[in-house]
Amino acid sequence: MKLSIFIAAFAAETMATRHSEALEPRDTTICGQWDNVKIGPYTVYQDLWGMDSGTGSQCTTVGSLSGTTLSWSTSWSWSGGSSNVKSFANVVTDITVAQLSSFKSIPSTWTWSYTGNSIVADVAYDMFTSSSSGGSAEYEVMIWLAALGGAGPISSTGSPIATPTINGVTWKLYSGYNGAMHVFSFVAPSSVQSFKGDLVSFFTYLESSQGMPSSQYLQSIGAGTEPFTGSNAVFTVSAFSLTTS
Repeated sequence: MKLSIFIAAFAAETMATRHSEALEPRDTTICGQWDNVKIGPYTVYQDLWGMDSGTGSQCTTVGSLSGTTLSWSTSWSWSGGSSNVKSFANVVTDITVAQLSSFKSIPSTWTWSYTGNSIVADVAYDMFTSSSSGGSAEYEVMIWLAALGGAGPISSTGSPIATPTINGVTWKLYSGYNGAMHVFSFVAPSSVQSFKGDLVSFFTYLESSQGMPSSQYLQSIGAGTEPFTGSNAVFTVSAFSLTTS
């Protein structure tokens, strides 16, 4: 179990909100620690929240938006602090905060690739919920499309608690706590580089099988990568889309 994985996801959401510097969409490449770009219904965050735990650099580039389909990439080299996440370059979708029971569908597609040397990183959706629309997060739900080089989710036991099949993939589900926050992580058995599915299906499973209340408010949905170490890494998202209804 790597606690820093969870901390990365939680810090990415909170720190980016508090310290981000929004740039105009024409500024397609960002390299500052808290830079971000708003483009259509998405905000792309650089979010180098853990950069001080190692040595290196990272820049993120926003490509284009066609309808609701976004392309973007991030390039990085990080060394040192091998157990620490250095950043969470990610795209956050604008949503109306509402109870889980009110969402009929959250369809998403995500096609990505990774190149580089000795990459230790994950690729994941990251979602937070609370019992009130503006309250502190009580649940974190992650969907790991890849766990590269030994990256692993937070877990109370170090072993999966279930292996549900959702959207055509049989996931390893891990459960754990960080303080009072309950963390569920769906981890793919091998990298899913072209994902297409309805994120509501993951919440439906948690409500029916793991006791997650449908009255929880979905507060945010992010999707990106958390690097630990590696060199000359390029994470390329050729197509990402997410909508809600």
